[in-house]
Amino acid sequence: MPFERYVEPGRVALVADGKLKGKLVSIVDVIDQTRALVDGPGSGVPRQQIRLNQLHLTKFRLSYSFTAPTRVVRKAWSDAKLNEKWADSQWSKNLANKEKRAQMTDFDRFKLTSARVKRNRARTAVFKSMKAKAARSGAFGKKKVPKTPAKKVRTKKAPAAKPAKK
Repeated sequence: MPFERYVEPGRVALVADGKLKGKLVSIVDVIDQTRALVDGPGSGVPRQQIRLNQLHLTKFRLSYSFTAPTRVVRKAWSDAKLNEKWADSQWSKNLANKEKRAQMTDFDRFKLTSARVKRNRARTAVFKSMKAKAARSGAFGKKKVPKTPAKKVRTKKAPAAKPAKK
């Protein structure tokens, strides 16, 4: 699959660093190889220059003319319903989950761990029963496993004779 996320006018990006971290902006113009002019009317970011290494490019792109004024960017932002699309994206959901995990207390982490243990035990029990049922029906090949395996009867071994002393 060819590369699709270019630094271009209209490309929506997430600010990864600095005081605007976590805000969405749209690239309005590329100043040089390291800087771009951005505007974020839907996220409350005023028009300003920002380093490209502070941006994470998203799959979203707005269509407006080269070096469009803020009012044109705002109209394109609202017409594309970018805030709703971003809220529905998996990237946004992952960021929200990360924030929730950062806000957890020790007790919350303990409850989460115990819930996972319970879930995994239940999952393992169901998996083993399904596996045994499939093995009995021959789904794993020609070999059929009996419903109740026969128990081995343990017999007591006779003590070994000790070698004679010389």
